[in-house]
Amino acid sequence: MKLTNPSLLLLLLLVLLHLVSKPILASKDSLSYVVYFGAHSHVGEITEDDMDRVREIHYDFLGSFTGSREKATDDIFYSYTKHINGFAAHLDHDLAYAISKHPEVVSVFPNKALKLHTTRSWDFLGLEHNSYVPSSSIWRKTRFGEDTIIANLDTGVWPESKSFRDEGLGPIPSRWKGICQNQKDATFHCNRKLIGARYFHKGYAAAVGPLNSSFDSPRDLDGHGSHTLSTAGGAFVPGVSVFGQGNGTAKGGSPRARVAAYKVCWPPIKGNECYDADVLAAFDAAIHDGADVISVSLGSEPTSFFNDSVAIGSFHAAKKRIVVVCSAGNSGPGDGTVSNAAPWQITVGASTMDREFASNLVLGNGKHYKGQSLASTALPHAKFYPIIASITAKFKNGSALDAQLCKLGSLDPKKAKGKILVCLRGQNGRVEKGRAVALAGGVGMVLENTNVTGNDLTADPHVLPATQLTSKDSLAVSRYVSQTKNPIAHITPSRTALGLKPAPVMASFSSKGPSTVAPEILKPDITAPGVSVIAAYTGAVSPTNEQFDPRRLLYNAVSGTSMSCPHISGIAGLLKTRYPSWSPAAIRSAIMTTATTMDDIPGPIQNATNMKATPFSFGAGHVQPNLAVNPGLVYDSGIKDYLNFLCSLGYHASQIAVFSGNNFTCSSPKTSLVNLNYPSITVPNLTSSKVTVSRTVKTVERPSTYTVRVTNPRGVYVTVNPTSLNFTKVGEQKTFKVTLVKDKGNKAKGYVFGELVWSDKKHRVRSPIVVKL
Repeated sequence: MKLTNPSLLLLLLLVLLHLVSKPILASKDSLSYVVYFGAHSHVGEITEDDMDRVREIHYDFLGSFTGSREKATDDIFYSYTKHINGFAAHLDHDLAYAISKHPEVVSVFPNKALKLHTTRSWDFLGLEHNSYVPSSSIWRKTRFGEDTIIANLDTGVWPESKSFRDEGLGPIPSRWKGICQNQKDATFHCNRKLIGARYFHKGYAAAVGPLNSSFDSPRDLDGHGSHTLSTAGGAFVPGVSVFGQGNGTAKGGSPRARVAAYKVCWPPIKGNECYDADVLAAFDAAIHDGADVISVSLGSEPTSFFNDSVAIGSFHAAKKRIVVVCSAGNSGPGDGTVSNAAPWQITVGASTMDREFASNLVLGNGKHYKGQSLASTALPHAKFYPIIASITAKFKNGSALDAQLCKLGSLDPKKAKGKILVCLRGQNGRVEKGRAVALAGGVGMVLENTNVTGNDLTADPHVLPATQLTSKDSLAVSRYVSQTKNPIAHITPSRTALGLKPAPVMASFSSKGPSTVAPEILKPDITAPGVSVIAAYTGAVSPTNEQFDPRRLLYNAVSGTSMSCPHISGIAGLLKTRYPSWSPAAIRSAIMTTATTMDDIPGPIQNATNMKATPFSFGAGHVQPNLAVNPGLVYDSGIKDYLNFLCSLGYHASQIAVFSGNNFTCSSPKTSLVNLNYPSITVPNLTSSKVTVSRTVKTVERPSTYTVRVTNPRGVYVTVNPTSLNFTKVGEQKTFKVTLVKDKGNKAKGYVFGELVWSDKKHRVRSPIVVKL
């Protein structure tokens, strides 16, 4: 192929340079920290003079500790000047500790690494996203949603994708202040759909070392950012598929919204790809630029809110009435693994949809086992091959475990050639296992789930014919292979199947509550599709993100809470358009109180091991966007409520006064943590005879009378006063009290679950109840 287009040549050079460049980790002596002061005292429109003044103040402040303003100027690599007040700088530990004691400082924390919340083809131990454009006629107005701006903090965007074309869109909203940061990448272009793009890598560079010029672009060379952004706000694109599967029209949750990309994640170095300093800089920019919704498919280990860049950034966004949606994390199925647990965020778990990419394993005894795969190649029709356990193909002196896991270099070609190998899931990448089989001469792979991953199946774009089986079916296949003299098998080609039951099912990787930072708040808040989601991808890497894979796809199927998060971001964008006066809390309430806890059988939503899932997996339930537009009642809350919550959580009053930016004073007596006006009710320690919780609801519909119905958690009696709420006008608020009494005869321990529902026969406003006995 002859390349004559200069822009194409430049793009190819940029991609190659980026792929071969490998930053070197900075030395242990080269540390960087974030120094956080809280909010600014800007009045009115923020000017360049205002921002310059803030920078000078930061230089003077650090200079007072270092003894040299010139050194302070060199050490500071970010000065947060717009809405977040603080800076990021090269500091040693002792200096950082000294600064943390200053009365004007809210917190000082290391510029630590965060992770993208996608599983890709790796393991960490129904409905397609495009069908989540609600069908209600309200959403179908021709220009509905054009004034809504969704920002995405991720790996950037692939601007050439059809999901970001601007056909039919009007002028960019005049309030938009963002830019298209393409000065060093002439191939990158914005338009009336993709209205802005920025990149932030100074925090990454502070940790990994100097970067070359290929990093100076918001272009997505990973795929993650394009996928999440198009899921949230991608345009209508007909004829989308992955290797011919899942064919249909791709569209984001808010398909006519304007979108903007903020690149904060970069090639992983020792697993680290996104850094606090960059995340804060992106939040500061997105808030100032004019975003309505900020989608964040990344996070860190649970930590104090004042040491958490996503919690800090989203708080400042909430102050400007911006909805922030975050992924719950991929550290499931263990309890207490949820990240992004601040009450001013919407936190999203991941579940399956009612579509699968089926690929069956047919054994020589005639048994069929249904698996899933998106392999781009297939075995000859109905041809059977010898099937063996991969451990039997190990080298004579090789590791049995490595061979069982099908790690690269662990399989003897003399034993694997011409056979289908059965590999165990875990540790190394699922696609990498297939690569190991192919390199050893194997013709196919069966990937077996463990009892931990249970029924959790992921359709990966394998490099050879392959299928993944549930743990139960895996046991049956292993028995056949070990007990049959000459076992044979065939793997059928992938095919798209709809109407899968049960669906949704919670993904095994989806992080779970209770929150270890604030157990009084149920997290995650909601669940949405996050398994095998098809959305836009990058042209720079393969669908597996493996360097050995030469394939390229414009759209790819990916799994993770990274994928479920932007579903909610898109829905939030639609609600923001429909109800521009609603607060972020009201939008969260509408999404939560209209969710369902039932699957399509119907029965209670299950987890990947066929057990009934709990609110610690799905929060309020699986999102139902058509109902969210008409919730009836909402649980509203604002910045003062969150500040009082922080007071009750034990943060120092002086910290909170600086954090708020307006000398906020904690209420006296302190508000009970369980009384934050949240759409769920959580009592993490019902040790006394009873606890009374207060909630306030506001009507957003016509006048009506609501009555209450309660499902008691096991061993707990719940009463509500009053039991009826009569609303006579839109916007009217009513307060009720919920009293929870422990059954003295109950000897059960641990968490128990129930629900509270207000109904006027048209609306069903449901809140989960979570109690620890």
